[in-house]
Amino acid sequence: MATPAALPPLPFNPSRVRSYVLRLPLFTRLVLLAIVVFWLLELQTIWSVVQWGSVIPEEVGFGTMYRLNTYPFIHLGFFHAFLNILALTPLLERFEAEHGTLTAVALFIGPLSTLPAGIYILIEKFVLHRNTAVVGSSIWVFLLLGSEAIRTFKSNPYFSLGSTKIPTWTSPLFACALVSILVPNTSFLGHLCAILVGYLLGLGVLKIFVPPEKVLRWIEGKLNLLGRLPHYVSVDQKTYGRYGVLPTTTTGGERGTPMSFLGSSQRLAAIRKVRSNPHFLFVHLPHILSFICIVAGVVWLLLLPLNDYSRQTYISENALLPGQVHAYFSGSEQHIFRGYKKELEGVLEGQTAEGQEVWNDAFTPGVSDKIQSILRATGLKVATQNYEYTSSGITHQGQNVYAIIQAPRGDATEAMVLVAAWKTVENELNLNGVTLALTLARYFKRWSLWSKDIIFLFPPDSKAGTQAWIDAYHDMQPAFVQPLPLKSGALQGGLVIEYPFDHRFESLHILYDGVNGQLPNLDLFNTAISITGGQMGIGTNLQEMWDHDDSYEMRLQTIMRGMVKQGFGYATGPHSSFMPYHIDAITLQTKGEGWQDEMALGRTVESLCRSLNNLLEHLHQSFFFYLLMQTNRFVSIGTYLPSAMLIAGNFTIMAIALWLRTGYYPGSQQASKPTKEQVTTIATKKHDDKQAPPAKADASNNIIERQLALPLTLVVSLHLLGLIPLYIFNNIPHQYYLTATYTSILANFILPLLLSATLSHTLTPTHNNTTSSNPSPSSFSASSSPPSQPSTSPSPSWSVSSAPR
Repeated sequence: MATPAALPPLPFNPSRVRSYVLRLPLFTRLVLLAIVVFWLLELQTIWSVVQWGSVIPEEVGFGTMYRLNTYPFIHLGFFHAFLNILALTPLLERFEAEHGTLTAVALFIGPLSTLPAGIYILIEKFVLHRNTAVVGSSIWVFLLLGSEAIRTFKSNPYFSLGSTKIPTWTSPLFACALVSILVPNTSFLGHLCAILVGYLLGLGVLKIFVPPEKVLRWIEGKLNLLGRLPHYVSVDQKTYGRYGVLPTTTTGGERGTPMSFLGSSQRLAAIRKVRSNPHFLFVHLPHILSFICIVAGVVWLLLLPLNDYSRQTYISENALLPGQVHAYFSGSEQHIFRGYKKELEGVLEGQTAEGQEVWNDAFTPGVSDKIQSILRATGLKVATQNYEYTSSGITHQGQNVYAIIQAPRGDATEAMVLVAAWKTVENELNLNGVTLALTLARYFKRWSLWSKDIIFLFPPDSKAGTQAWIDAYHDMQPAFVQPLPLKSGALQGGLVIEYPFDHRFESLHILYDGVNGQLPNLDLFNTAISITGGQMGIGTNLQEMWDHDDSYEMRLQTIMRGMVKQGFGYATGPHSSFMPYHIDAITLQTKGEGWQDEMALGRTVESLCRSLNNLLEHLHQSFFFYLLMQTNRFVSIGTYLPSAMLIAGNFTIMAIALWLRTGYYPGSQQASKPTKEQVTTIATKKHDDKQAPPAKADASNNIIERQLALPLTLVVSLHLLGLIPLYIFNNIPHQYYLTATYTSILANFILPLLLSATLSHTLTPTHNNTTSSNPSPSSFSASSSPPSQPSTSPSPSWSVSSAPR
């Protein structure tokens, strides 16, 4: 694969940009430097620059009058500062060139900063009765635009838009309105105040604030400012034009005093040298940039557990009102719980041949009938669903039992589901969880406050049964799954109860990961945390972090566990089956041995159902993409996504580099050490070449047309071949999963290398000493190392053509 001779031409002239930057006057440079310095200070977290220097109407007093001068230098982030620098530089440079450096300092540090801020505070605080803070040099941008608009109006009063004549002095107002519409979090009132002061400046009303020229000349003479300060614009040197700043060359055409490397033409020479080095641009530079992207992405990921890059959890949906109701599930309901548990235990008990009592924990028809009878005794509508799955040689079959509490205050258009599987996700008997759900069904039936139907689902296991039920609820079930004879409204949320042991528990483990990395709305998780920890006083855990001490290591480990589970995309519990249908659900697992009993868990579920009952619409206010590092701290998608984008960016960089290199003929390989006869022949050829006229460049240095048939065919074929492992993993018996997985991993490592080496060896053309008329281009090559520069070979390795593609 060849390397192009040079990069395409830049869309701008670097020499003109350098000339413009070098002619910036002194005060303009100082303002830009101050903006950059304050932006750098914003990166630290010890001291808030924005809070210190912004104009906050309620905090401006005699002791904080400095805010009226500091707010134009402070910005909210890099893009805010960068865009304001681009807009302010030409306007401020022109103003200083026309009025002098001392006048610009006196006006912008004085009235042109304090007057817009004072008008803004007067209107914002005493008229609108608000306290919105403002920062940014856009106040100077619109002020100078207003001044220039008045000056333009004197010479050109109108501009035409079709047949309509619009006064030129209104152009800043249109710009202000456009910026307020397109750019979020901009202060329309602050920009209007700046335009008003700009109008006064352009009309000459603010001339009283301009220092007299005699005073300025006296100051300049006493302090010798013109001789001491570079780029200083004197009162006598000011001109009325944009390019009237001090010239950098003498009138006789001689060059001035050479400057340092940072401000001389040596920098442009270095840039030209890099651009003319194709080996560095297309071979080394992509690898360097890719490595930087990977390192930056990993570092960004490691910074996420810090408080500066994470956020405290909060409730976005106000209708949830977590923990605002009193839970009454206690007292006599515990006797009901014990009675139901005793009935279910009687179904499970059996006798062995030796007369010993054992339990058959399978979901037998007897268990199903007992659950149905308990639900019907409480006055609920009960239905069953039979299903049978065959996957990887394993048959999953069973019967789902479910009942519906019709809302006394609803119209059966919305519902929530409460799941208690007979077997937990760890295949443990969930006897207490099922018993608690039956007790809650009887308890909820007696309340008349429900505005949504409540569905109680009892599947035989935690995955197949729940998946069959939710598929049939949305009429998406396969042929071997029975449809549901009884349905309710749209499901707004789901809760899963897992209580697989008889002793009391210590804390609740909340599972929230869904299939293919899907997550429930963060408000549901935050509501569960607020109720369990705040209202009920029950400890909570996530991602199996039982001893979380809120340290950096624990936070990072929790984030990594969440990322791994989302990456694998497998179901972590019955709640995962609800995620593909945009139903937010979580699983509550009891863990440890403590003093919390089934009544505490019942009150927690009751309070969660009361919060879901308050919803007026589907959960949508909070995040659906997040990383949890603790029960009360998370990282949003806007914070962690740059890490993934940086890591993925290195692939894009290398792909672009390889794409550019495929558009050129490959150079000849380095020749072996020539013999004496070859040296004599080469010397003779060089002598003949000196006498011969210059010939056309070798074809190996020319740009070629890419042959895309082979790459496109290869890419499409590889994507289609991906159906083979998909079919294999969906049809092989489960006992061969481990062998098939390791075989697939090994094939993914070896086959790309073999295929790349084969294509590179068979499709790369070989160049002889004689140039062929139509060389065959290399349309696809996995080789990324360029040919080395020969020392004695007559055919060059690198193209010397300077024509851009």
